[in-house]
Amino acid sequence: MNINRILVVDDDENIGNLIEEILVREGYLVTRAYSGSEALLMVEKEKPNLIILDLMLPGVTGERVMEKIVNIPVIVLSAKISVEDKVNLLSLGANDYMTKPFEIKELLARVAVQLRIKPTKMEQNNLYFQDISIDCEGKIVKVKESEIHLTKTEFSILEILMRNSKIVVTKSKLLDLLSLENIEIYDNSLKVHISHLRTKLKEKSNHDYIEAVWGVGFKLNNK
Repeated sequence: MNINRILVVDDDENIGNLIEEILVREGYLVTRAYSGSEALLMVEKEKPNLIILDLMLPGVTGERVMEKIVNIPVIVLSAKISVEDKVNLLSLGANDYMTKPFEIKELLARVAVQLRIKPTKMEQNNLYFQDISIDCEGKIVKVKESEIHLTKTEFSILEILMRNSKIVVTKSKLLDLLSLENIEIYDNSLKVHISHLRTKLKEKSNHDYIEAVWGVGFKLNNK
């Protein structure tokens, strides 16, 4: 059985020790780096499956580290909390973002989600899930060959979920990806948009395609 290796990059020894203890207890292999330059060396040497990255690092910053990482998911841990900061980090290549201080259960849930992610080709124009098909370029959605009309926000939510159809998409990740499309919504309104989307999809097939995962996010219902 392959054991996932996680690189923890944080110059705060106490926080790094806590994260390492949590992850080791869950059965992960953990390596540590305390600066940006050390992190880049460890990436080459250890080939981790996931990186948990602080931004405020001595020498090479966390942002610069992210620019050089390819095909390894990165969860950023930072005290920066503005939407602009999150959007910038996602643009640089971060897969997820958590603010300090963080909840242990939430960190473990996000780690599990990222380790299940398989790369998807964002240039793919046609997506399929059960009876749903999306023409991403033409912005056309069909359920059982019947076209349904979605708002821009509903379409974007469905596209994100279909591009990640095997995993739970966290609420924060969903909100951040929507922000990249200049769609500014918040936690409460996200639930409303998803409720409307679920209703429209269900009208055509009597099947509930979207499942809420309590405390984490949303996923497509594979049942």
